[in-house]
Amino acid sequence: MRTLRITDSVRQELKIPVGKLVEGKPADCNEALVKAIKKAKPSPTILVGDTITKNAEASGISADVVIFDNVERRRKSTHVVSPGERNVFHLRNAPGTIDAAAWGVVRAAIQKPQSAVIVEGEEDLLTLVAIAVAPIGSLVAYGQPDNGIVIITVSDVEKKLVERIIKNLVSIWSA
Repeated sequence: MRTLRITDSVRQELKIPVGKLVEGKPADCNEALVKAIKKAKPSPTILVGDTITKNAEASGISADVVIFDNVERRRKSTHVVSPGERNVFHLRNAPGTIDAAAWGVVRAAIQKPQSAVIVEGEEDLLTLVAIAVAPIGSLVAYGQPDNGIVIITVSDVEKKLVERIIKNLVSIWSA
């Protein structure tokens, strides 16, 4: 099975947000997220990360797809995100990697509205997968620790950027 692993150069590149960085407190970020959703009218809206999902849902924002691992800042989350009434998908994804199964799991979740992808391991790099497989016009948002959130309205530009980044990951083989 083919898995991709992050390199130091890609890690440095990903410190620059892929989309629009919204800085501020959760309320400010949620307000910007609501505005982006109203403006783009995306289908679907995808949230990647525990904090962004928890904060958005607490504010009444319901994404079509949420991807989370119930870990915040490398520690088990004290505010566990629940899949609720969603279609649940499970994925094992080691830290610093994109598991080969991620592409199919995230694609399936996007095709089935009101889905949750619960990750055993780490979901951070799955933002790249979400952008790569989401339809043009989708909205993908992820947390930027100590800053806020990043909001991306998926277009060919973002897809090409993500494709280039993914090509710079190292392919590893696992059983």
